[in-house]
Amino acid sequence: MALKPTIYKFNIALSDMDRHLYQTLNLTVAQHPSETIERMMVRVLVYCINLDPQLEFCKGLSDTDEPDMWAKSLDGQIDQWIDIGEPSVERIKKASHLAKTASVYSFNSKSDVWWNQNRDQITKLAVSVFQFNWCEIQPLAGLANRTIDFSLSLTENSAYISTDKSQYEIHWIVLQEK
Repeated sequence: MALKPTIYKFNIALSDMDRHLYQTLNLTVAQHPSETIERMMVRVLVYCINLDPQLEFCKGLSDTDEPDMWAKSLDGQIDQWIDIGEPSVERIKKASHLAKTASVYSFNSKSDVWWNQNRDQITKLAVSVFQFNWCEIQPLAGLANRTIDFSLSLTENSAYISTDKSQYEIHWIVLQEK
């Protein structure tokens, strides 16, 4: 019997200082049985960083033909393709051909190795690549309850997360921007 996803409810007070975007988000996110808490939390963070009315979570790990999230135009064209983790160069190439913009957000302890091994091939592709610091991502797992409330302030390449019990700061670097 297949394992079922775990459902999380997020209530996020989002303040994106760079885009002058201030919203309250109520998200329902399914954590795939093989997905870590850290990866799920990065998906939510990346969703907030890229917030757009058309942006939606996809099947991600459940369907290898879809990204973790995308934004589609009214005619069904993929405007934005976003992958979380360290996808293969072939997958990134596919994304760069299918979507107007493609992005990868790398976050785990092997991120540097992945980038160093694939940089020469990836730099030839029309894709933006961002990297989170694994040590800053790990504490996010501690926020994971079935219902999660927090404030998120975004400015430049930093996220400030505040709950009623703690505060976190997360940075990311731009490895490649297209």
